Amino acid sequence: MTTFIWIAAVLVLVGIYLSWTAGRLDRLHARIDAARAALDAQLLRRASVAQELGTAGVLDPAASIVLYQAAHEARQAEEDQREVAESELSQALRAIFDDKTQIDAVLQAPGGEQTAAELTAAVRRVPMARRFHNDAVRAARAVRRHRVVRWFRLAGHAPFPMAFEMDDEPPAVLGDRAGNH
Repeated sequence: MTTFIWIAAVLVLVGIYLSWTAGRLDRLHARIDAARAALDAQLLRRASVAQELGTAGVLDPAASIVLYQAAHEARQAEEDQREVAESELSQALRAIFDDKTQIDAVLQAPGGEQTAAELTAAVRRVPMARRFHNDAVRAARAVRRHRVVRWFRLAGHAPFPMAFEMDDEPPAVLGDRAGNH
């Protein structure tokens, strides 16, 4: 009888541990979903401000075309091409705002201060949102690598979490503006 009680106690403890681990994994997947939604919102905001700036007529024509095209491609990219399109938008922003003359042109236009502030905020928030997303992915991957999680299939049918890797380096001029505000 005592053996039966010990076996039952061990089974209950193992069940509690498995349930706790499955719940933790579920919370991590929910955190990934929330972080991805926030990242998508910040990427969309950055592309929208860049696209608006590309059509405003305050930049030189070549810069306007490059910026508009890169922002349009980032907004329209399929999921498997999204990282590349967003990286190309980052590169276009750096190429256009590599010196102070373009940002000065934006600032001199009507409503330019607000547009520059929106672009600066959008460019600053993308790396933070990407970092939060990738941290959540890293945590979920660490839990999913445990043998117990694999043996008991505690992840269910959830896809293996993938990090979002892109070039998110801000233009120097906009980075300087972010530090001044």
